[in-house]
Amino acid sequence: MDVPIQGELLQGLVRACDRVADGLVRVAEEMHRSNLVQMHRLFAEQLDRSIEEPPLAVALSTLSGISEGKRQQMLFANKQYGLILLSYRIGATDRRELLAALKILSWNPIFAEYWERTAEHRGVLPAESLEARVGRAVDAIMDERLDELDEWWVVGLGSEPSPG
Repeated sequence: MDVPIQGELLQGLVRACDRVADGLVRVAEEMHRSNLVQMHRLFAEQLDRSIEEPPLAVALSTLSGISEGKRQQMLFANKQYGLILLSYRIGATDRRELLAALKILSWNPIFAEYWERTAEHRGVLPAESLEARVGRAVDAIMDERLDELDEWWVVGLGSEPSPG
């Protein structure tokens, strides 16, 4: 009789340990998300300060040959992109929402210029990192955007009245 009772007790203990382990995993995941938010907050504070104080912008930005105003715009575009990426990382948005937000952002000419100017930066990211994968998705979005503009132009040409 003692063996079946011990077996049941052992099974109950294993189930309880599994629940505790699952809880610890959830706590660790939440701590990770919280740390990402805190790190982003620090980065955003640096960006804000560099946007407000142009001499600091030069220290933070790696882009050369641009005006003070353009540098501020590029830093702000970076901040917006980072916020969208953070939203996905912490689970506030899903993949579909991430891609939709990035597509909307791609319509902004300042972001489009930022994306073009920072292509080299993305080239040094580990290929399978989240940032590299999202970067490739934005590259595809930007290509689609250009294709849509080309299609509009071609359609527009046919509907233009001929001169003379």
